[in-house]
Amino acid sequence: MFTFLRRKNKPVVTDKQKIQEILTRGVEDVFVKDFLEKKLLSGKRLRIKLGFDPTGNTIHIGRAVALRKLKAFQDLGHQVVFIVGDFTAQIGDPSDKLEKRPMLNQKDIQKNLQNYKQQIGKVVDISQAEFHYNSKWLSKLTFKQTVELAETFSVQQMLARRNFKQRIESGQDISLREFLYPLMQGYDSVQVRADIEIGGFDQLFNLKAGRIIQKFYGQPEQDVLTIQMLEGTDGRKMSTSWGNVITIVDSPQDMYGKIMSMKDELIPQYYLLCTDLPQEEIDKAIKGVHPRDAKMRLAREIVGLYHSPDAVQKAQKHFVDTFSNKKVPEDISEHHISPDTALVDALLGAKVIESKSEFKRLVAEGGVKDLSKDVAITDVAFVVNQNLTLRIGKKRFVKLVVEK
Repeated sequence: MFTFLRRKNKPVVTDKQKIQEILTRGVEDVFVKDFLEKKLLSGKRLRIKLGFDPTGNTIHIGRAVALRKLKAFQDLGHQVVFIVGDFTAQIGDPSDKLEKRPMLNQKDIQKNLQNYKQQIGKVVDISQAEFHYNSKWLSKLTFKQTVELAETFSVQQMLARRNFKQRIESGQDISLREFLYPLMQGYDSVQVRADIEIGGFDQLFNLKAGRIIQKFYGQPEQDVLTIQMLEGTDGRKMSTSWGNVITIVDSPQDMYGKIMSMKDELIPQYYLLCTDLPQEEIDKAIKGVHPRDAKMRLAREIVGLYHSPDAVQKAQKHFVDTFSNKKVPEDISEHHISPDTALVDALLGAKVIESKSEFKRLVAEGGVKDLSKDVAITDVAFVVNQNLTLRIGKKRFVKLVVEK
């Protein structure tokens, strides 16, 4: 279970400029903005809720946008409240899903949770944060209580959800358990008495459900703040399965390289959502500047948020040496193999590639290069009988050493 130490609360800051920054930068919508602004200016310490289901074991910088918004509230002296969805992760959030999400088991959930606190601590001061597992209360609801909760929504309201409507039109099934998810997320707000809940724009239905259910239980309705969605490095939705994500635990070199390889049109969005630079600084970094230089500044800013200044400098040097000056990295990994080893097996063993199908695709694209001869390997059945230094794709390097 998560544990935390509580320090003495800092005074609540009511600086108008800082409050406006919180309510506008990277924000898609605020419900209800005027009311929330008055609460923030009142000096009252508010409880800011963010829930996450541990459906994976790493946090990407898209999800970190909400964490960074939490940190901004925390810096004003407000109380950050994390809901760890160890119960709701078993149900599956249908938000923005065009097909039914599979249910997770407790073993998978606990495995995914292991490193979450450490990752969150890269952004938020966890010594000042609360962590609650929603299984503590959701697992204790009786069937009668669940039925009472279900009375707060109509079937028509559920079916009006954009993704549910699309699924019906395309003939996709909708499970009754998916109808229960927003009820449970709303009940979380009741249990922690949330004043504000933060989430992605795709979470809007669930976030507003919290208001309805708090009212049902006689509590003040939480305000809702939705965050703009960060696109993946290829312009599609950020998804681990598509390989277009940057995680906050990526190595400095990987993080830097991924930023440099992303689409140019995403540069302004990444500056706005993933850095602390003021808008005037962002404008200077982008306007009239070559995209490569704008990305290098962006890469330094983002890597610097999650790694040391020394790591930033090393990551930039690695990128410049490897991709601009076409040098082999100094820290290239070595993998020892037996003679007559198939190249595909050697690369799988070195964990440079993930599958044989990936190897075939890379070979077909000329993405497996023998650096000593400066030629691409074109034979998928290539056998290694001598030491090779290879570049795989754009960013991966390996030295294969044949043991004789």
